[in-house]
Amino acid sequence: MAACSPNRAPDRVEVGQLTEAERENDPWAALGPVVKRDPVIKLLSPVSGLEPLTWSEDHRISASSTSGISLMEVVCDVHGNKQDLVLHRTSIPVPDQVCELKVGPAEELLRAKDKFSSSSDPAMSQSFMLDRVLNPTVGVHKGILYTSWSPLGCDANGRCLLASLTLDHRLTIHSSTKRLQWTVVADLTQLYGESLESRGYSVPGGQPSKANLLDLAELQRRYRMQTPVRMEWSSVCTTQHVQTNNECKDVGTVLLAVLMENGDLVVWQFCLPILGKDSVLSCNTIQSGVLSPSVLAWWEYEHSGRKMSGLIVGSKLGPVKILPVNLKAVKGYFTLRQPVVLWQESDQIPVHNIKCISLFHPKQNCNCSLVVAARGSYLFWCLLLISKAGLNVHNSHVTGLHSTPIVSMTASRQGSSIYTCSMDGTVKKLTPIFTDMAVAFKQEEIVLPEGLAGRRIHGIAVSPHGAYLALVSTEGMTNGQHPVSRPYQVQFVTLKTPNDAAAELLESPVQSLFKQTDLLDLVRWRVLRDKRIPALLQEELDDKVHNTGSPYLWRLKLFLVRVLYQSLQKAPVEARWRPTHEDSKVFVKDEEGGVVGEGGGGEEEVVSKLQDPEARALEEQTGEVIAWIEAVEAHLTREHMKRVLGEVYLHTWITENTSIPTRGVCDFLTSDPTYEDRAAQVLIGHIQKKMNKQTFPEYCSLCKEVLPFTDRKQAVCSNGHMWLRCVLSYQACQTLAYRRCLLQDSIARLPVPEGQVLTGSSLSSCSLISISSYSALTQYKKVLENTQTGSRGYCRVLVHSATPPSSRTIGQACGEPGLHCLQHLCACLD
Repeated sequence: MAACSPNRAPDRVEVGQLTEAERENDPWAALGPVVKRDPVIKLLSPVSGLEPLTWSEDHRISASSTSGISLMEVVCDVHGNKQDLVLHRTSIPVPDQVCELKVGPAEELLRAKDKFSSSSDPAMSQSFMLDRVLNPTVGVHKGILYTSWSPLGCDANGRCLLASLTLDHRLTIHSSTKRLQWTVVADLTQLYGESLESRGYSVPGGQPSKANLLDLAELQRRYRMQTPVRMEWSSVCTTQHVQTNNECKDVGTVLLAVLMENGDLVVWQFCLPILGKDSVLSCNTIQSGVLSPSVLAWWEYEHSGRKMSGLIVGSKLGPVKILPVNLKAVKGYFTLRQPVVLWQESDQIPVHNIKCISLFHPKQNCNCSLVVAARGSYLFWCLLLISKAGLNVHNSHVTGLHSTPIVSMTASRQGSSIYTCSMDGTVKKLTPIFTDMAVAFKQEEIVLPEGLAGRRIHGIAVSPHGAYLALVSTEGMTNGQHPVSRPYQVQFVTLKTPNDAAAELLESPVQSLFKQTDLLDLVRWRVLRDKRIPALLQEELDDKVHNTGSPYLWRLKLFLVRVLYQSLQKAPVEARWRPTHEDSKVFVKDEEGGVVGEGGGGEEEVVSKLQDPEARALEEQTGEVIAWIEAVEAHLTREHMKRVLGEVYLHTWITENTSIPTRGVCDFLTSDPTYEDRAAQVLIGHIQKKMNKQTFPEYCSLCKEVLPFTDRKQAVCSNGHMWLRCVLSYQACQTLAYRRCLLQDSIARLPVPEGQVLTGSSLSSCSLISISSYSALTQYKKVLENTQTGSRGYCRVLVHSATPPSSRTIGQACGEPGLHCLQHLCACLD
């Protein structure tokens, strides 16, 4: 098997399209786009809340239940040959302690509760006793009400945060900086309660209220102004700040909007990464004026290079409108001048969910914004378009979509498809089709495969690139009878074929395999099932690699070959952890006398395998695939070494005190006589001239012997002391503390101590491979940032600005703490 196919077909066929003969013989064509994938995830508790299923940008799924949040992460495993989805499960339990909102002094609150509970006025006593918020002694529901995932790049590792709202109205933000461990970053309910208490529970810009808690209206107002209903994250806003040394520093911020029961909008502004309550930059309260608010969504629109945003608020009574969000502290942030009413009538049809989709209008040749809202069994849509005349608003309803109310609605982030489902198990797909000024929808019913058809669906979620649809369901009625028990399950179906996924991977402008994990898993599934890379995909990939040389395509190629290698391996009959009992025991007397025990049949098995033609063919094919893997790894290693040497040459005056083994990397590149790269030779020549025939070798910290650079994976001194090399800088890591990939065997050095003042040069988009010969390709999108050494999980080549230029040293902080490579391919396949 060769890396490039020499025989090219004369007639070119687009990837994802099959010829007539291939379509007849292709077993995947008969499956169709909707196929059920294993495994089926069983939930231990019933689902709870609104939209119980959500899918994050970093491919983690959260399922809300009465006991907590069940989390599943989709992982593209290159070390297994199982065709099922690889899911890593964790959970966040509901706190045992009931959340109590602060509304005033404890003694005054106790007197007010005694007064209202024993009041002779039935209107007052019943309204108090039946309210679970005002009177938690009635019994507070336990479970999760709503969850919302942040965009990528919000936590310390550059991944997504999870905001959760419990049924007792506790709003918290969770982060998973350590493997399979979730921690609370901030309790926003407590922070906002303290803020209200400090200003006397007054409205924004107003005077503290003179009424006390013995007034029922005042007590209800204080509770409702801090009872969350929904919350949603905005996209990341990046601005540049000029530091005292005239260097520009990129500062990222994100907004979290919280809709309160009284209609107030609380907008939290965080600086990235969010590490705790100290990351809160501001907290602004906006009065929306919406009665009985039910749902919230961000409206984002790009026009003439400016990004505008606002907040869409829906009501239980029916109206929907967009509110401006005025934040003067956010640089480069634009919003509306005044509220825009999308639907005005109070027709008593509650708004259940709202999605905002940014599209390009082919008729008007400009960007537009499509807002869709689930209202009962109808789908309300509104098309917003900015022209020279101003903001144009077109709205209507899609009727006849479902016979029962819509219980869940989702939309893919990279696409325009909208999916809705009702409680009777019907799932519909809507695709917008533009007319001259408005929009029409093409409706398709998703025919669910066996095992899902007829089940009662409680929520759906689509993957970021629309490859998978997750459904949480329970058993429906059988012959008009309800089941004895209702176990809740999360199941997955495909929405695209592997051919379509391969076509999107090749033509994707994202250039990130991590962000396209759902598409990548579909291709992995086909390679494992067919035990070969599709011919059209291999041909098109070889063409693009030859013409462009893109590192993204090289990483995709390496991933496919590694999956192909796993498909040729036989699955173990027994579990690997289970000890084998077939090993024979050899006594000393038998060994001296030459007696052969039960284990003597090993040579016969080897001979029989060699005589088997199928085994020989499989062994030859495996050897070819291994050689293919090594060739691709060698190419990517050389390309990354060139980038590292380029940074050493550009950002150091002399290489005497650099922590990167410059001479060893140069010798490693020139040691291969078959490697002829003019750019690398010129770069090495300039570096050697700067080094002035000096070597500056690395020394073993134990015996002070020279550490030769003979292997990119490890360094071994003459006394046998072995040190692993950092996969990002190739420096020998001579410390006991470092970051190790839990799925691969690559390691990375820890960050430089925070106390040092450091500035960084830019080493972006470096691509490197893991230490294992079959391990995943490791690459970090942002290796260097003009920031201090905050632990963002990316490698940074840092220069000590406090030292003279002649003795500047380059150090590195690499790796993702406590997470394995393929769990976040942004670090490994990106």
